[in-house]
Amino acid sequence: MIKKYPSAPRQNVHMWVNQIHNVDILVAVPCFNNEDTIGFVVEQSAKGLAQYFPDMKTAVFVSDGGSLDDTRENAYRAPAPEKVLKRVTIYRGLPGKGTSFRAVFEVATLLKAKAVAVVDSDLRSITPEWIRLLIEPILNRSAGFVVPYYRRHKFDGTITNHIVYPMTRALYGVDVRQPIGGDFGFSPELAAFYMGEDVWDTDMAKFGIDIWMTTCAINEGHSVVQTYLGTKVHDAKDPAADLGPMFQQVISTLFYLMGKYRSNWRQNNSLRVIPVSNKHEQDSELAPVAVGLKKLQAEFVDGFNHFRPMYEQVLDPENLDRLVHIHERWKANREMEFDPDLWSRILYDFACVYQLWQRNRRRLVDIITPLYFGRTRSYCEQVMNMNDQDAEAVVQAQATIFEENKTYLLERFAHWEKESAAALGGT
Repeated sequence: MIKKYPSAPRQNVHMWVNQIHNVDILVAVPCFNNEDTIGFVVEQSAKGLAQYFPDMKTAVFVSDGGSLDDTRENAYRAPAPEKVLKRVTIYRGLPGKGTSFRAVFEVATLLKAKAVAVVDSDLRSITPEWIRLLIEPILNRSAGFVVPYYRRHKFDGTITNHIVYPMTRALYGVDVRQPIGGDFGFSPELAAFYMGEDVWDTDMAKFGIDIWMTTCAINEGHSVVQTYLGTKVHDAKDPAADLGPMFQQVISTLFYLMGKYRSNWRQNNSLRVIPVSNKHEQDSELAPVAVGLKKLQAEFVDGFNHFRPMYEQVLDPENLDRLVHIHERWKANREMEFDPDLWSRILYDFACVYQLWQRNRRRLVDIITPLYFGRTRSYCEQVMNMNDQDAEAVVQAQATIFEENKTYLLERFAHWEKESAAALGGT
């Protein structure tokens, strides 16, 4: 059993807080085994603080998950202007990005920071200007939460493109393109709210933290803005690679939050477009992201064979029939699109069942994975010869389909509620 801690920062961090008392701006870098990139991220963050906020008291806080490489050493060695404070520490608690953020929320609150930013530790494209763009809207009180907007390769961010973005947009009526972008700015009020939530032994303590932060900011009434950060270059992964834990944690959190904010998404939310500040065109080509179409297809076919009895329990019969047809075609290596209409209905089926499922919810989310591989494979095949702009139009069209099918979600949820009530009445 993992021990629960009432505080994520260690005692030496509390001593550091007592020494410096307060800061105006805190930039935090959650990290784990990022020795190749952490120094650059810390250096650029510190430069941004010194360059754009020279008259303010600022600090860079590196929250490490117990890296086994030279991450902490490289963070310590990273050059920083003398006036920018720096602290590198190992947090306490359940290992994961979310627990790292918990330490950030606590330190920001203890230091009475007026604005906070967090940036990913594997970034290769961060510039000092990123810090200004994430912090300024918080300082001038034009926003409580700043979400990044990037240029990304058409094969990068598949969990975002095919699940998190279209569902967040359809559920809550807010067009936030990168809800799990990883690089955020937020107000002290939000930091205090996040710190006060008791979620640190759940999936939010791991990779679920990004969607949790964004969804809470939207639903708790904080003003949200998007800021254009240009091209995001980081350690991108092949969609067919081992994304298991991340997929499980992100989707579990997304579904969990549907329960928390049920009264919000059950309304007919008209789409609220969030303007993107600092948007400008870039002509530079994006670094390619590898994708294994054959592996994606094999994962779908094998996974469907294995989990079919459970799909029969969860999916609407018409959706299951359509899925069976795709499986038969792909098993015979014949082409057929796994289209976004079917995909949206399948995700809505799972989302409804998750809310009322009394058994192992993790297992329920796990069996979505082969279907996600199937939809990703179909999308990658469709956009293979498109440029990134045209591929983005495909993602946007899919998000519109999710919105149009929200009626289906509401009907299915009402159906499952009746089924659940009837089952309880018969016990």
